[in-house]
Amino acid sequence: MITSETVQRIIRLDGGGLPIVSLYVRVPADYGERDRLHSYVHSLLADVREMAQDKSIDRDARLSLRGDLERIEQTFQEGEPPAGAVAVFSCSRRDIYEVVNLPRPVRERAVVDETPFVRPMLAVLDEYRRCCVVVVDEAFTQLWELYQDELEELRRFRDPALRKPDFAYGFKEFTIHNRVRELAKRHYRNTVTMLEGLFRGNAFDVIAVGGHDYETRPFLESLPPRLRERVAGTFVIDAKTATRNDIKQQAGEVLERYEREEERRLVEQTLERAAAGGWAAVGLSDCLWAGSVAAIEKLLVQEDAIVPGVVCDESGWLGTAGETCPLCGKPLRQTPDILDELAQTVIDEGGSIEHVEADTQLKALLAAAELRFPLPPKPGGQPAD
Repeated sequence: MITSETVQRIIRLDGGGLPIVSLYVRVPADYGERDRLHSYVHSLLADVREMAQDKSIDRDARLSLRGDLERIEQTFQEGEPPAGAVAVFSCSRRDIYEVVNLPRPVRERAVVDETPFVRPMLAVLDEYRRCCVVVVDEAFTQLWELYQDELEELRRFRDPALRKPDFAYGFKEFTIHNRVRELAKRHYRNTVTMLEGLFRGNAFDVIAVGGHDYETRPFLESLPPRLRERVAGTFVIDAKTATRNDIKQQAGEVLERYEREEERRLVEQTLERAAAGGWAAVGLSDCLWAGSVAAIEKLLVQEDAIVPGVVCDESGWLGTAGETCPLCGKPLRQTPDILDELAQTVIDEGGSIEHVEADTQLKALLAAAELRFPLPPKPGGQPAD
């Protein structure tokens, strides 16, 4: 399971001037397709093989790349990675080799740079919120944990309940139905008490609630504000007959809708803040400058966008082009994806990343950010755009 600690460890890998190969490969769930996985990895590494033979590249770098190729291909010849995706980070001359299993497919690519290419991992980690799934009826509750496509049952319990009569008359009917409602309320309160215990230690980010409408409505009304604001959505399911796969599928769809809506909200909020003259940066140029001066609190970046750029390893300046740093005059390092460098910079400075898949204005802008302070003028005295 990928964790923030995993990502932090990968970010800190240092080739010491030698290239690091970052490889992302989809792994099919159908084992019949796995026979072609090795040959597919071989084709993904074609550009790396060319670099390993290019005599214009430093000899140590070429030898390191050859070692990377040998070890990576051996991994996919011998191993049986789980379905989803695999990320590999290798620098053989520095004895660096990390394999990370990812729970869902990502865009396949091989990237060679002085730093590991981590944006796909960040996007996966950002997308998976730890969800408490509550499947409830008037007397029976199941509590599940859904995280990174894995569903684990936490607890199930049943409270006393009366069977609703098929027919009853007068005062007796009123008394029976009133008793049924009171027992259901008690059951919902017991469920809420368990939820409060789970959320007291911040073990979960959101809640998905499943059941029939006439059961989930009163249950949601019984939630205190602190828990109600964590509800990502509801789904219709029968608590008594639902299978594990039914619950996983429908709760996963709730989380997917919630995530896309959250992305749209964040983009809209950041653009509105920028339009009102608040602490926000919009567009690649301003976001790169904001990253250069450690001003970003939350970075919004378009999923799968890749933009070549340049980095100053001395001052931390980030840009899309140039040969020397406008801050310190040192030579700039070329990078295949400046957005990845920006994401790593934001994490190093204690900020957070949101990769946006939803259809928003960010598709054209590529990046936007909430800031910690107003941006100073860019090098040369130019104000931020």
